[in-house]
Amino acid sequence: MSHRREFLRLAVAGPLVGLGDLTFLSRLRPLRAEETKLHPHLVRLDSGIEPLVRLIEETPRARLIEEMGRRVRAGLSYQVLLAALMLAGVRNIRPRPHVGFKFHAVLVVNSAHLASIESPDQHRWLPIFWALDNFKSGQARNIEEGGWRLAPVDESKLPRLGKAMAAFDHAMTSWDEAAADAATAALARTGGMNALFDRFAYYGCRDFRDIGHKIIFVANAFRTLQVIGWHHAEPILRSLAFALLKHDGANPATNDLPPDRPGRRNLERLAAIRSEGWEGKSDASATHSLLQTIRTGSESDAAEQVIDLLNQGVAASSIWDGLLLGAGELLMRQPGIVGLHPLTTANAMHYCFQTCGEERTRRLLLLQCASFLPLFREAMKNRGEVAETRIDLLESSALPRETPTPDWVFADVGRDRAAAAAKTLAYLNSGGNARALVDTARLLVFLKGNDSHDYKFSSAVLEDYRHLSAAFRHRFLAASTYWFRGSTAPDNAFVSRIREALRA
Repeated sequence: MSHRREFLRLAVAGPLVGLGDLTFLSRLRPLRAEETKLHPHLVRLDSGIEPLVRLIEETPRARLIEEMGRRVRAGLSYQVLLAALMLAGVRNIRPRPHVGFKFHAVLVVNSAHLASIESPDQHRWLPIFWALDNFKSGQARNIEEGGWRLAPVDESKLPRLGKAMAAFDHAMTSWDEAAADAATAALARTGGMNALFDRFAYYGCRDFRDIGHKIIFVANAFRTLQVIGWHHAEPILRSLAFALLKHDGANPATNDLPPDRPGRRNLERLAAIRSEGWEGKSDASATHSLLQTIRTGSESDAAEQVIDLLNQGVAASSIWDGLLLGAGELLMRQPGIVGLHPLTTANAMHYCFQTCGEERTRRLLLLQCASFLPLFREAMKNRGEVAETRIDLLESSALPRETPTPDWVFADVGRDRAAAAAKTLAYLNSGGNARALVDTARLLVFLKGNDSHDYKFSSAVLEDYRHLSAAFRHRFLAASTYWFRGSTAPDNAFVSRIREALRA
């Protein structure tokens, strides 16, 4: 039996230290990987899905998991449930005053989906059920704050056919919410996903407000639409446009405000990029040099260095290595809410960079990611001490006499961050099974995680772990243990609730 199959067998039975008893999941049919893929004609945003959305909206939190479990056992499909959850979120939770906080109930839907598709068949329902429960929390908070709901489109204000993209750009540049809403609705009905993704990615990365949540929403919204189908785009994109236009006080279109300055300067810098391609040459020294700039330089220094490296022919992959390592180091320097968002933001920027077809937007995303990391570093100073920890100086711990296992690593996660990181590096460098380590990390999020950040963070870093060059991959995963959940932590309350609900 392979290491991975043995891990999955044990994880379902539950004997691994701290992994709890998951036998209650046997009451749900296993969710096969192919069931999580898009079937374009499966659901439509019409009377067919509206009853399920209403059910999610109106069922009390204490009964929702039991009700959805009953429907899954009766054959409710993964895509329909995921679509209804996302639609309920954008219709019932206002992405203001921050594109975060209660709105994480929407932001986390794609993260839960990523956790589902990367999990063994027996566990795939857990993240989606957790996201359903989390929606009810965000919905309750939204009701406390006034009960906002996404209003119907003003059909009289929709731009004429063929004018919608120009109207959208003008509205977003002017920070005009009403005009942007009308243009977005028109584009969702007539435009293609690829062109709209490029435009939303451009506007999602242009300002440093809400510590990266705007670009995170862009990436997560479009990734969710790829699963549930473009026919659900209109309410999701309307919510997204509304979120991207969030600002405080003065209109950014007519004022020079600090969150907008890096983006405006980077737009001017684009002309300085002479390189016409992204392949270039891999260069570990360039990665280390960029990491040092993120550690000590300004947002302008970081962007200028990226331009210099591109013009020297350095591959974009080596630059992204530096950016992702820099984000991981920021977490090590201050494990906390601000410290983890460089990683989730960089993940969204990297996804958008890889997916965009518009060269100008790809260049802006790269420069903005470089600029954002020093801005995060400075923002962390308002949250307390920022340590001098360096990811490139992280040393492995001594190996135990017996063959090290993921359990050996996760016994220290959450209790002694430095020790857990050193153990992770030792485990991986000694040839330990990286997939088993990743599977354990994800399962512990299911069992021990307490909020949306556990899902957002774990899905982001476990995805980016695969994107880094082999020379840096182990250090990145070791840094990530500074926010993972450990095996000695108590199970979260949700595990008990779903266990009881599925007994019904």
